Parts: sequence; C-alpha cells; structure tokens
Amino acid sequence: MRILATRLSRRHIESRRRTIYPQKIRRPGEIRDESRSAMSETMLDRRSNDIAPISHFIHGVGPEGECHPPVAPIRILTFVHSFDPGGVERVAFRLNKAWSELGAETRIIVGANTGTARDAALGLDCKYLSDAGERDQPVQLWRIFRQLPRMIHAEQPDILFCAGNTYAVFFVMVRLILGKSCPPIVAKISNDLTRRDMPWLTRQCYYLWLRIQGKLFAHFVGMAPAMRLEIATRLNLADDRISIIHDPILRNDELQHLARPLASDDQKRPGTHFISVGRLVPQKNFSLLLKAFARIARPDDRLTILGEGTERGLLERCAADLGIANRLSMPGHINALEHGYSDSAVFVMSSDFEGVPAAIIEAIAAGLTIVTTNCSVSMPSLLGEGRFGTLVPVGDVVALADAMDAAREARTDKMASLAHVRQFSVEAGAAAYLYAIRGVCINQVSVVI
Repeated sequence: MRILATRLSRRHIESRRRTIYPQKIRRPGEIRDESRSAMSETMLDRRSNDIAPISHFIHGVGPEGECHPPVAPIRILTFVHSFDPGGVERVAFRLNKAWSELGAETRIIVGANTGTARDAALGLDCKYLSDAGERDQPVQLWRIFRQLPRMIHAEQPDILFCAGNTYAVFFVMVRLILGKSCPPIVAKISNDLTRRDMPWLTRQCYYLWLRIQGKLFAHFVGMAPAMRLEIATRLNLADDRISIIHDPILRNDELQHLARPLASDDQKRPGTHFISVGRLVPQKNFSLLLKAFARIARPDDRLTILGEGTERGLLERCAADLGIANRLSMPGHINALEHGYSDSAVFVMSSDFEGVPAAIIEAIAAGLTIVTTNCSVSMPSLLGEGRFGTLVPVGDVVALADAMDAAREARTDKMASLAHVRQFSVEAGAAAYLYAIRGVCINQVSVVI
C-alpha cells in the first residue's frame, strides 16, 4: 500500500491506512508527472459537463474501462448549525448527497437538531451535537466550541468542508485546537468580501480576519469567475489555492420542472406580482424593498416575500406605515420552486451584500425578470451582463423603484434563461468540488500556524 504522506502527521495517516494513488496534482487540470497518473487527458478536460470521468477516478476505473490501483473513497466532513432553512445549508446538504452518489464517504455534524428543513438532509449520515436543541445561543455556541474538535478528531476525515463564510469561525477554532492533526479545510466563499456596508474600522478588522483564514485553510472555492481576484486579494492567496466552481443550486430534475411554461397572461391575476426570497434579516434590507414597492404600486399589484426571520415584526409595521399591508404577503418559509415563481412576473432582491444568491438563479431559471441591487461582484455575470435583469446601486430606493416599475413590461427568453443556469446544476458542481478536494488530498496541503 502506497500512501502519499508528505507533511501529514504520522498519527493521522496510521489511523486511516488509506491508499491514495500518487498523482501530484498542483491544480485542477495540471499534472506534473503523467507517468504516475491514473487519469487520462480526457478526464482532465474541464470543459466537459460529463461527470462520469470523475466517478471513474474515484473508483479507480479509467474512462475506457481500464483498471487502476484502487483509490479509497474520500471521507468528507461538513458542519452546519441546524436544519433552519438557508441557501448555504441547502447547498451543503445537496453537495453531500451528490458526493455520496459519486462514491465519497460523507458525514454532517449538525449543531442542533432543530429547524424546518430536515427534508433536505434525508438519507444523509448526520450526527448531532444536541438532539434536543438548545435555545440559549451562548450555551449552544459553547457546546459547539467544546465538542466539535473532539468529534472531528474522532472521525478522522480526509477533508473538512466549510460550507460558507458564517462557518469560518468554527473551522478556525478547530484548526487552532487540532493543529497539525487537523485535516485540510476546503472553504466555500459564500458572501461578498469587500463589505462596503461595514464602518471603515470594522471593515479593516474583517479583512484581517479573512487573512487569518487564508493562513489556516488549505483551499478556497469561489462561486463565479469575478470572485477570483477578490478572494486572492482579501485572503492573500496564490492562484493555485483557489478554485472557481459555479454554485450547485439546482438539480437537473428541478431545471426540468422550471422549464414548464409559466402561467399565461389570461391565467394571471390583474396587476404585477413582485416576489422576493430570503431570510428576514438586516442583510436582505427588505425595508428598502417595501419602500420601493410603495412608490410604484398600482391598485392590483402584489408583493410576496418568502422567508422567515427576526425582522418579521419590523417589516409588518413598516408595511402598515407605508399603506401597503393589504398588498403584501409574507407566508414564511415555503418552497419557491413549487409555490412562488409560477404566477410571479418580477423577482426583486434588495440586499446590502451577497455572494451568489440561489434565489436569483432559481428566478432566472423560472423565466422571471430580475431587479436587484449590485450587492455582489458576481451579480453582473449572474444576470448575463444585463440580458436577464437590471442592476441598481445598493440602498438606492428611487433607483430600485424605477427599475421595478420598468420591469413590468420586460420579457425574458425562457430558453436562454434555462441555458444560462444549467452551469449551476448540483450534478456538475458536485463533481467539480470532488475534483478540487481530491487535488487537496493528493497534495496534502498543510498550512503552518
């Protein structure tokens, strides 16, 4: 059994006793020693959307059916707070399911067994820090900080997957506690890193925090090409520690569902139905959306906000003060794919900052016209450089209202929209993630504290 053990602790290797066929991959698509590689050039063609070569690579079978020395399944461990609905968590659950189908061994550690989105994790191997769920947040955080490193040390995974920016603090803690015995950490950048919404001093502290992550984590994944420079600059990273993988948001069956025709004009209710999706939290700035809607709302217009959160009461009072409470619907967290988009015309996002918001991709796939604040460096490319919607400055209520008013008459090309969002499929994204993770395992990236 040959084990590529450069810079890994002896204790970790001896506990795993795993075979890793010795390809020295410096970055996806580049092999330094082809004579020792179990992959063919076909398997390295990143332009292909076919995930079969990745599956062959995992199981030690070449694309032509030839056999290679067995490659042990990668063990990936992910941590999430709970089953509360959120885009980052939903993508994490979907990735883990797809990785399992591709032959990886996955486990998810869940901070608290609470929340309404448990269906997203059906069939996954989950382990809980608290079965009952602790309502006291300081107690819950203390439990995470105390138990998570122990569980990771006991599990001995090959890779730790940090599903988004909000989870970085836990993985920094794990990395510092476990030291050299900590498995490599692959982190997804799920939010804007510039954060112009922060005061200057707070923003400088945040940039320092990002550089700490750059020192401690092995590899980073951005969700759009425009994020590469931002990640490299803010985290002070070399290019070979960054992968760009479109966020795996929609399964192929969901794309087929969204391909169905929207309600025809004679089936729709009078007026324009505006819709937005997101947690009711300050980041989403839904109060801006309410003010913009109040400026341009006609008698038959409607606004629906799907989501739940701490600002519900504030938003309900705001709607009443603006005189639009009778035209606003906030039904809580429901599946927008099933119930939200079919009779809507315009999707609006009013956020202060975002990464690659899943709701934007879903709305484009559904053929809706998009109006959004320029809350992410990725937003222009997400909107097809203007083909699928309009960008307005962050926090500008007049510009947002004017764009919403103009969007009433806009029409989008449904086929072009679907073609644009196919790059965000779970199936393609999961394979690309697994490719990057395999590269980290083979290189045995270790960051010195």
